[in-house]
Amino acid sequence: MGKKAREIVELNVDELIEDLNRALADEWIAVFYYTHAANIAKGMNSPIIADALKKTADEEREHAQELTDRIIQLGGTPIGKFEDLAKKANCPSVDLPKDAGDLNGIAKAIVEAERCAIDVYNKLLKKIMPGKDTVTTQVIRHIISEEIEHEDLFETLLGL
Repeated sequence: MGKKAREIVELNVDELIEDLNRALADEWIAVFYYTHAANIAKGMNSPIIADALKKTADEEREHAQELTDRIIQLGGTPIGKFEDLAKKANCPSVDLPKDAGDLNGIAKAIVEAERCAIDVYNKLLKKIMPGKDTVTTQVIRHIISEEIEHEDLFETLLGL
């Protein structure tokens, strides 16, 4: 990371990198569970749920890339071991129903996962605002806005 770029971050950069790595773990876990749920969903309306899950998983993968890029910009190293994901994550699992035909149960699990993500990013925003790290703030604002859209999408699918 450039000297001036690091200098303008008014936080403990190592702590920030750790927070971002925890969020990165959450994103990779979401990609896994959402992709898995899309693949196993069955029933008459499963194509609708599966398409929403695939699109959401793609956006979670994008979030993982944004977090990875920011961690590297800050001079850190992104999580690199699969076994560390659940250990580091704020939201270490998505509680999918055992019955792949329980589409409401799948949607409810995704809503809960998205709510966890929203909480994580909201807390992170409070920590880095106002003006303690403008670049990370932009990244997190983008991600939290999409997490809120995901929650709304799956709530709508549930009829909430």
